[in-house]
Amino acid sequence: MTERGTADILGDLWRLAGLDPAALARIAREGEDPVLPSSFRVASAAQATIGAAALAAAEIHRRRGGAAQRARVDRRHAALEFLSEHYLKRDGAEAGARWDSIAGTYRCGDGRWVRLHTNFPHHRARVLEVLGCDGTREAVTAALAKQSAFAFEQSAAAAGACVSAMRSFAEWDAHPQGVAVNALPPLRIERIGDAPPTPLPALASRPLAGLRVLDLTRVIAGPVCGRTLAAHGADVLHISAAHLPSFDDLLPDTGRGKRTAALDLRSEAGREALRGLARGADVFLQGYRPGAVASHGFSPAALAALRPGIVCTSLSAYGEVGPWGGRRGFDSLVQTASGFNHAEAVAAGADPSDAQPRTLPCQALDHGSGFLLAFGTLAALLRRAEEGGSWLVRVSLAGTGAWLRSLGRVEGAWGLTAPPMDALAPLLEETPSGFGRLTALRHSGQLPDTPPHWALPAMPLGSHAPEWA
Repeated sequence: MTERGTADILGDLWRLAGLDPAALARIAREGEDPVLPSSFRVASAAQATIGAAALAAAEIHRRRGGAAQRARVDRRHAALEFLSEHYLKRDGAEAGARWDSIAGTYRCGDGRWVRLHTNFPHHRARVLEVLGCDGTREAVTAALAKQSAFAFEQSAAAAGACVSAMRSFAEWDAHPQGVAVNALPPLRIERIGDAPPTPLPALASRPLAGLRVLDLTRVIAGPVCGRTLAAHGADVLHISAAHLPSFDDLLPDTGRGKRTAALDLRSEAGREALRGLARGADVFLQGYRPGAVASHGFSPAALAALRPGIVCTSLSAYGEVGPWGGRRGFDSLVQTASGFNHAEAVAAGADPSDAQPRTLPCQALDHGSGFLLAFGTLAALLRRAEEGGSWLVRVSLAGTGAWLRSLGRVEGAWGLTAPPMDALAPLLEETPSGFGRLTALRHSGQLPDTPPHWALPAMPLGSHAPEWA
């Protein structure tokens, strides 16, 4: 296929969101693929998704009466931002995200491979219950040597565990879930209710100042969306609960710019508090398994009735359609199930019939989905101001994977390595946080007049009151 430039890729996303293509003249892109060791155009995907979000923030600022700005995204910086959870120091010590001891890939008795995601304690416990073994890597290896990969994938899913069997692209494309999700665009923006146009707030010093975002997400993709909106000035209030597990290693990175409160939606008091916050929100961002938040009374339809004009977002692993529409999943699992691990191994020289899983060099589906969701949210806010209505923005990790595939492949990447953090001084910032002195990557989507930054430090979950600033 003919390789398409980032301008074309970004332009397609812009038009998919229903926005005026005239704004596309106001973005500069620098750099070339490859940047990271992958046969896929990860850097192009990073530059396009981050660039789309930055340009949409600039467009909101312009529509509020600000000067037109020329957004700029360096491709290397954007690609490295897809690794932001690893480029992290706390009080000078390395503090990148870690994996659970039994997470990862295993060969099953039928010769096929499976991947386990066990970073949350309850997911780890459910895998071990299905396998009937103790929690050592040796015991898990022995137990899986007696299993068939696809049968174990199914039994694990039925038990609420997070597992995927490795497939090739051809196998995924023939699978009913692959057929369902591959038929959808990577970003869907749908009008879900009537409301008069909601004017953008009066001009302020930051593009999204005065816009309120409720952030009910965890892990990477959804939190990256909220972090991006906060970088451009939105008031982002993250909502968690004490009884829900959290991957705390990620919070110093993804919590930048947000306030964080706790509400227990199992109680009427917690639900009423969230309803009160939603009445004052512009955006309701949620990234839990399809139906989980809706079961507490916060479906997009219910939110549109409660707060006409709200922009709701839905982030899922495999999409809300197809036989896996409600299945739990994470980036690494979707990579494995949908063919990326097999394709990367073959591109690196493995025998297609006996390839050991090889991951993408970053959580590209997570980060790509997060920035797509941020872009879609901003596009919906622009359309709300002009057309009125309540809106729903949908993104899935599997859909982002299908989009990444569509961008084509690159050669000459296998000799590359991600640079060490000590070599990235110009791209880093040092700030206080509730986790100690934090050294982390700056945002790569730059605007000259309103440079993005995180005005609030990352804090432990539940550090603030559940109220708007």
